[in-house]
Amino acid sequence: MREFLGRLGLPLLFGALVLLTLFAMVADRRVLAGLGRDRSVGSALIELVVPVQKALLFPVDATRDLWARYVALVGLRAENERLRARLAELEEQNLQYAEAIVASGHLQRIAEMRENFGVPLRPAQVVGHDVSPWFRSVLVDRGGSHEVRSGMPVVTDRGLVGLVTASAPHAARVMLLLDRQSAVDGMIQRSRARGIVRGTGTGQLEFTFMVRGDDVRPGDDVITSGVGGVHPKGLRIGRIVEVRADSASLLHTATVQPAVDFGRLEQVFVMLHRGPTMELLYGGEGDLPEATARAGDGAP
Repeated sequence: MREFLGRLGLPLLFGALVLLTLFAMVADRRVLAGLGRDRSVGSALIELVVPVQKALLFPVDATRDLWARYVALVGLRAENERLRARLAELEEQNLQYAEAIVASGHLQRIAEMRENFGVPLRPAQVVGHDVSPWFRSVLVDRGGSHEVRSGMPVVTDRGLVGLVTASAPHAARVMLLLDRQSAVDGMIQRSRARGIVRGTGTGQLEFTFMVRGDDVRPGDDVITSGVGGVHPKGLRIGRIVEVRADSASLLHTATVQPAVDFGRLEQVFVMLHRGPTMELLYGGEGDLPEATARAGDGAP
């Protein structure tokens, strides 16, 4: 019996509170209407019932507040997702704008180079690299059908890249300045001292020059001299970083840091012109079948 009453205690208490509240509301209405009751009784009932009403309404208010917080949280989460998506979109646009600015700078320098040298430039993408540790060359996606021939210089907006050594209808092999077989007649832009720039198979070049009367210093820019009829005069090769003197020899050697970043070579430009030496060497010949040109570079 006690257990039964214990189970009914809470519902009975709740029901009593509800009835008391209803009674107070009815009494209050009658008091306000002046229907035969003393106002002090109504006031006392109000004082008694207000805490009860607050207790009864607390779960309702708490539930309403919790629901409002949940709705606000859901809305905030949706807003955060929208803002994240917008941020990603803006970052992508910013990346594209930055890439466009970089490309614009490259194209402007290439346009200046085309105007300065008066030679058409054919853009090409690097699509393969030589896998040999002894030779440094790349494969590009332009060939004979694009007027690219063996013996033509290859450049970027930064300077000289190398020389086309084999051409197929739709591909060409370019020997880089870094190749051990590469040799370019160069000169110091400041002092006009001449020498030969050779590849070392590494990331740097060597500039060999005569000691007698020549002025070569670290920081000097090295450009093509135009002598030899292979490269136009004035193409940037690199910068002197070290001069090594040999008192027992008339020749000194300087280390040259290439102007072109060969580790990030993506796009190049072929100068559609062959110097007289290359014309004599290649003439109308010197172009390889496309399959041979592709096989020489480990292209994908």
